[in-house]
Amino acid sequence: MKQILRILYEGAAQAWQQLVANKLRSFLSLLGITIGIFCIIGVKSAVNSLEDNIRGSLAKLGNDVIYMDKFSWSEDPGQNFWKWMRRPNFTFSEYENLREKMTTASQVGFWQFIGSKTAKWRSSSVENAVFFSITEDCGEIFRLEFQGEGRYFSPGEYNSGAEVCLLGATIAEGLFGEGIDPVDKEISIAGRKLKVIGVVKKSGNDILQVMNFDDCVIIGHNLARRGFNIRSSNPWAGNTSIGVRARPGVDLENVKDEITGLLRADRRLKPREETNFALNTLTILSGLFDSLFGVINMAGFVIGVFALIVGMFSVANIMFVSVKERTNIIGIKMALGAKRWFILLEILFEAVALCVVGGALGLFFIWGITLLISTLIDFDIHLSLSNVLIGVVTSIIVGVLSGLIPASQASRMDPVEAIRK
Repeated sequence: MKQILRILYEGAAQAWQQLVANKLRSFLSLLGITIGIFCIIGVKSAVNSLEDNIRGSLAKLGNDVIYMDKFSWSEDPGQNFWKWMRRPNFTFSEYENLREKMTTASQVGFWQFIGSKTAKWRSSSVENAVFFSITEDCGEIFRLEFQGEGRYFSPGEYNSGAEVCLLGATIAEGLFGEGIDPVDKEISIAGRKLKVIGVVKKSGNDILQVMNFDDCVIIGHNLARRGFNIRSSNPWAGNTSIGVRARPGVDLENVKDEITGLLRADRRLKPREETNFALNTLTILSGLFDSLFGVINMAGFVIGVFALIVGMFSVANIMFVSVKERTNIIGIKMALGAKRWFILLEILFEAVALCVVGGALGLFFIWGITLLISTLIDFDIHLSLSNVLIGVVTSIIVGVLSGLIPASQASRMDPVEAIRK
């Protein structure tokens, strides 16, 4: 054990001497290691942070919800645009049929875009507020959370079509500013007075916002049908969608099959007719992002590997020079009884120590840049412990590879010949 500790100490000491004695040469040699680690771990940290953000956004809505739409999320929106536009909108009667007959669903929700309206409160106004209606189960499907004392529609308010509404955080800020609680205040929209019962929490820094309510004014669908002259059977009334949350333990494919059967029957589609709707799940988006993240990670890895190869040859060059400069000392150590494996490990550890220094510099630069980015653009990008460990292990592997040949050459020296040089 003492010999191992001695090897580690002497290897580290000699690595430090190389860095101090040949600053420029060491800097240029370690630059490749630093750039390589920076590329691999920097890209990986950025992708991991982006992936965490996106997957967090998806998790908010859950992977057990099926979203019915005219088009599939897995296809290019421009490829079959007119085909999708010719498909009928979902109707309120279709929603009621699904809600009544489905056995695999725990919740069924219907929502409809009404238009962009101007919301007013006293002298304040916000233009182009997204105005849409939802049914009572949408609160659970969207997992709505509220600021302060806000709440969702009560069953009585929804069923009676009470003139109450929910506001998105951006709309609430624009109308009431800071320090004023919007709850229980009355706003004017589309010529009607609506009482605010809740403000939906801000979507925050989520990059992927499947359901972003920040710029929305939300009312119950019964109020929309009663007070805003909406006929949900009219295909031009506005964009409509239906969401279905599966019962716990029920496979999504079974839910899709039941939805397909009920909707096709409701729309009276013949067996050979193509289905004129799409069933989307968040796993579709997750799969698309998996491919994207894989490509980005691979690009960073390839760039980093080339930089590490350059750095590896540079460190190997340092070690060849170091072995040549210390040939006499190595011969004396071997003549005094030092084993060949001792010399091998000593040179090898010196190479590893040099590479770890280069890797540490790369990790330090990544940490500084992630801190700067998080401060400037208010996006959580971080250097995780796992990525730090990957960087350190990669540096050690590069050090072993770059020092293997010089260390092997040093350990095979003839002591007599080495002393003479």
